Amino acid sequence: MDRARFGGAGLLVASLILAVTGCGGGQQPAATKARPATTVTATVTATPEPGPTVTETVTAKPKPRPTVTVTRTVTAKAAGTYSGSGGSSSGSRGSTGTCSIVSNAGNCYSAGQFCRNSDHGAVTTTAGGAAIKCVYRSNAWRWTYA
Repeated sequence: MDRARFGGAGLLVASLILAVTGCGGGQQPAATKARPATTVTATVTATPEPGPTVTETVTAKPKPRPTVTVTRTVTAKAAGTYSGSGGSSSGSRGSTGTCSIVSNAGNCYSAGQFCRNSDHGAVTTTAGGAAIKCVYRSNAWRWTYA
């Protein structure tokens, strides 16, 4: 039994020698070409999370507006001071002094005349004492009998 072991060990040693020395029928070992190594590149871009949005609400205080005061001075004319040509009165001048709103020229208004912007909705009297009101009719502001 020792021979069998010795013989088997010898056979193993002999096969190793043949493998190392290359006695495999006179063949040259094949030259291996170096293959390029595979390169793996991983790029990670970090995107920061959006931060909290801060909104500040500012309440604006209203600015004081200028105060407009309109003062009208009406000068009443005496009944006999009108000196017009002809003997008839056209009703455009105040001969009785009863009109409370007058035109820029100082005349009393009569029905049918245009109103100023400041007179919209106002009520006054004609030179003859009839009440008239500034109303919007026929696409215009006019004095009409109240």
